[in-house]
Amino acid sequence: MKNANIHSTTILSVRHKGKSVLAGDGQVTWGDTLLKANARKVRTMYKGTVLAGFAGAAADAFTLFEKFEQHLEANRGKLDKSAINLAKEWRTDRFLRRLEAQMIVMDAQQTFLISGTGDIIEPDDDVIAIGSGGGYALAAARALVRHSDLSARDIAEQAMRIAAEICIYTNDRLIIEELG
Repeated sequence: MKNANIHSTTILSVRHKGKSVLAGDGQVTWGDTLLKANARKVRTMYKGTVLAGFAGAAADAFTLFEKFEQHLEANRGKLDKSAINLAKEWRTDRFLRRLEAQMIVMDAQQTFLISGTGDIIEPDDDVIAIGSGGGYALAAARALVRHSDLSARDIAEQAMRIAAEICIYTNDRLIIEELG
């Protein structure tokens, strides 16, 4: 996968016990320099029914959030159709296809990872993560889902804190949004 090594952030999605949660850290780096600690990389969209999180360059985030919101509006909030349309546009548009980024989008029923290579991946187990700390957050979240009674929000928070302890591109200043 072209965007697998994005060194920028950690975004984690957890659906558990009827709740849908998307968490992101706040760290923005430029090379080996920390520029900002409280960036907002997770957003609520379409009348509070959709969550979106982004890993990649900040300017790319604004562009892709705006494009995805346009697709949500055009498709009356249908997440799957909006995700497919964004992936198609992202992959075929001469400007957009140069963006090095990944997104996670979710509503109360579905979750998708979207990339500029045309990938639209729906996780098998309702947990998915992207960004430089994504693997750490994903492993921690899966373990907590399987071996604890924590809520979706608590699982996301604890998994993100574990990722922040390991990944130098991830901090513990978290933005957590919840549906359901």
